[in-house]
Amino acid sequence: MTQARNLGALLLALCALMVAAAVTLPAAADGRVPLPHPAKAYAGQQCVEPVDVMRRFHMQYLMHQRDDTVHGGIRGTKYSLKGCVECHAVASPGVADGKVRTLQPFCKECHSYAAVTIDCFGCHTGAAK
Repeated sequence: MTQARNLGALLLALCALMVAAAVTLPAAADGRVPLPHPAKAYAGQQCVEPVDVMRRFHMQYLMHQRDDTVHGGIRGTKYSLKGCVECHAVASPGVADGKVRTLQPFCKECHSYAAVTIDCFGCHTGAAK
């Protein structure tokens, strides 16, 4: 009986926390959760695909390109990480002389929103060396 009462109290506390969090989160004007707004590309005029397509499928493109590059030695194609860097990267803060560029500020906007970790930069920046 005591365990059931403790479980009920725990569930009630969790529900109260969820309601409190929902009340304190900022909402868009129409009451919906606000969407992220990543910065525009720093260079170039248009992405390799329309924005809505890139937002939905960019990871599949990058993974396919990764496989082509690592296993087949095929570099510099339409969906290369280098191409992303050319348009969206900024100087990496904390790295000497700003010579290393990173996509992290651009990518982080949506990835934080979606609670997705970005591990590309562990290898694809000079900061990892």
